[in-house]
Amino acid sequence: MGKKGKKEKKVKGAEKTAAKMEKKVSKRSKKDEEDLEALIAEFQTLDAKKTQIIETSCPPPSPRLNGSLTPHPEKDELILFGGEYFNGQKTFLYNELYIYNIKKNTWSKIDIPNPPPRRCAHQAAAVPQGGGQIWIFGGEFASPDGEQFYHYKDLWVLHLQTKTWEQIKASGGPSGRSGHRMTYCKRQLIVFGGFHESTRDYIYYNDVYTFNLDSFTWAKLSPSGTAPLPRSGCQMTTNQDGSVVIYGGYSKQKVKKDVDKGTVHTDMFLLKQEGADKWVWSRLNPSGVKPTPRTGFSGTLGPNNRILLFGGVYDEEEEESIEGDFFNDIYMYDMGKNRWFTGQIKGPKTEKKKRRRGNKQAEAESNSESGEVGAQKPPEPVEVIKEIVAEDGTVMTIKQVISGSATSESEEEDSVEEEDDEGARSPAVEPCPRSNTMIAAKQGVLYAYGGMFEVGDRQFTLNDLYSLDLHKMEEWKVLVEMDPKTQEWLDESDSEDEEEDAEGAEGGDEEEEEDEDSEDSDEDSHPPVEPQEKYPDYLARTEEYWVKLARANMGPDAKEKKVLKVAQAMAKTFYELKD
Repeated sequence: MGKKGKKEKKVKGAEKTAAKMEKKVSKRSKKDEEDLEALIAEFQTLDAKKTQIIETSCPPPSPRLNGSLTPHPEKDELILFGGEYFNGQKTFLYNELYIYNIKKNTWSKIDIPNPPPRRCAHQAAAVPQGGGQIWIFGGEFASPDGEQFYHYKDLWVLHLQTKTWEQIKASGGPSGRSGHRMTYCKRQLIVFGGFHESTRDYIYYNDVYTFNLDSFTWAKLSPSGTAPLPRSGCQMTTNQDGSVVIYGGYSKQKVKKDVDKGTVHTDMFLLKQEGADKWVWSRLNPSGVKPTPRTGFSGTLGPNNRILLFGGVYDEEEEESIEGDFFNDIYMYDMGKNRWFTGQIKGPKTEKKKRRRGNKQAEAESNSESGEVGAQKPPEPVEVIKEIVAEDGTVMTIKQVISGSATSESEEEDSVEEEDDEGARSPAVEPCPRSNTMIAAKQGVLYAYGGMFEVGDRQFTLNDLYSLDLHKMEEWKVLVEMDPKTQEWLDESDSEDEEEDAEGAEGGDEEEEEDEDSEDSDEDSHPPVEPQEKYPDYLARTEEYWVKLARANMGPDAKEKKVLKVAQAMAKTFYELKD
C-alpha cells in the first residue's frame, strides 16, 4: 500500500508540474499569438475573397515539407494539404489543396471558399463516409522570420464529394499544438502528443483525446498503466482490433538556464481499450531489426497489417555545430508478430541465373529477399557518400547510412552471380535521403512526396514524387523528378531584391497570380500610407477601419480588447510593409 501510495503521489506531482508548465507557456505565448493572429487574419481576408470552387490542372506543387498527403478513401487519388517552405531568409506557410490522380499521374489544384488558415505540422485522417472526408486538426503557423509560432487547436473537415470545407466547433478538445499524431478508428479520431512552443518556453505532451464522429464531442482519456513520455513526431497507427501503437518521437527539456537537452525516443507502446471507458497503456518489446535512432521519419500503414517507416534524420551534436545524417531506408513492423525488419529493395527482375552453393544458402537468400531476419546478428551499417550538383552550381554532398543487412545481401548475391555481365541489373533509382517527407499508401503502393535535407547551413526542400510497390519491393519509380530550378537559397548577405524574387518559390503560376492579387488588394482595399506619415498618425487616422476588419475576421464573440490589439497589429504590419 505504501509503495502504491507513493507512486500515485508521484504521478499527481508530475501532472501538477505539467499543468504549471502549460500555464506558463500559455501566458508567455499570448503576446506572440496576438501578433500572429493579425497576420493570419490578413491571409483569411484574402481567402474570403474566394466565392466559388475552382479546379484547375497544374504542375506539381512547389517544394514543401510537413504537409499532409492523404489517400482518398474511395478514389485513386491522393490529397495534399498545407506545408511549409524556407528559403534561407523567409518562411512560407500554405493552405493550398492539391489532388494527385494516381492513374493519370496528374496534379490539379482546387480553390475552395473559406479554407483552414495556412499551417504545417498538422494531422489529417481520411474517413470513408459521405463520399469521403479528410479531417484536419491542429498544426502551426510561423512568422516570416521563423521566430514566432502560433499553434492551432481547430478541427476541420473537407467533404470530398461536395468539395467544401467545414470548421467543426466543439469544446473540450486538445490545447493548441503541432507535431502531434492523429488516427481514425471505429468512428472516432484519436489524438496523441505533440508540443507547444513560444519565444522562450515549450512544452511536450503525452495526453490522449478522442473525437466521436457521431456525437461530434471531444473526450480526454485517462489510461492506466505506464504511458509514453511526452513527445512529438512519433509514429501512431491503429491495428485491426482498434488498439493504438506508438513508436519513437522527439522531445527536449531544460537542464539549466538557456541549455536544452534533446531526446530521440526509440521505445514502443500499445494503448488498448478494455471497456467502454477503460484504456490501458503497456510497453512493447519487439524482436527483429529495429530502426536506428532518428527523428523526422514518416510513417503509414502498409499491406498485411504492417507499419512502415521511411527516412528521417539523426543529428549528431558537435562542440560548435550539429551534423545530421539523413536516411532513405525503409523499416517495417509486423503488428501481428511484434517484429521489426528492414524493407529491402530487391531490384528489377532479370533473366540472369545464379549458381547456388547448396540449399542452405538458397534458403538464406530467400529469407533475406522477403525482408525477414534470422537469429543471426545483422552487420554494422555502412556509410555511402553521394554528390548532387544544384542548378546554381552548388555541390551537395549527401551522407547516407545503409543498413548492414542490405550491404551483406548485395555482396552475397554478387559473389554467386555468373561472371559475365549479361543481364546485369540497371542502376537503382531511389529518393535521396531526407526527412519530414509526406508519404501515403494506396492499394499496396507507397507514395513519397517532398521533404528536406541539409548540407552545411543550407536547407534543400524537395518537390519530387516517388512510388514503390510494397508487395513486390523491386524498385522505386520516379513519378515527378526534382526540379533543380526550385532549389533557391538566400544567404543573409543577399539583397532584398533577391528576397522578393524568391517569393515566387511559393508556388507555380497560380501562386504568383495570388501574390499579385494580394498586393493589389493591399493597395486598393486598405487605407494607403501617406508620404512621410509616421505610424502613430497613420493608426489614429485609420484605426476605425482596422477594427472593423479585425472584427469581421474574428467574429462577433471576440472580446473588444483583443479585437483592438489584433486591429493595431494588422495596421502596424501593413504600415511596415508599405513604409
